[in-house]
Amino acid sequence: MRNDKILNYKVVFEENEEGGYTVTVPQLPGCISEGDSFEEAKKNITEAIQEYLESLEKDELKDAISAQSQSTFLGNVSIRFSSLKFH
Repeated sequence: MRNDKILNYKVVFEENEEGGYTVTVPQLPGCISEGDSFEEAKKNITEAIQEYLESLEKDELKDAISAQSQSTFLGNVSIRFSSLKFH
């Protein structure tokens, strides 16, 4: 019986000027991928994360895998800039 664990990672999609997306994983230094469309970039970064974790496991760094998957949250903050003038 497999003992799979679900790990969640926040990813950052950056739209490229020439088209497509570059995707990074802040919790996994050096884990980066890209794709011509959002869906392709999402698929590619999922594969890149899997390969990254498999590499850690091969190097017997299993504790690093759990430590890298800590929960983080993103949110929005609204700020009023009534005294600033934007041009």
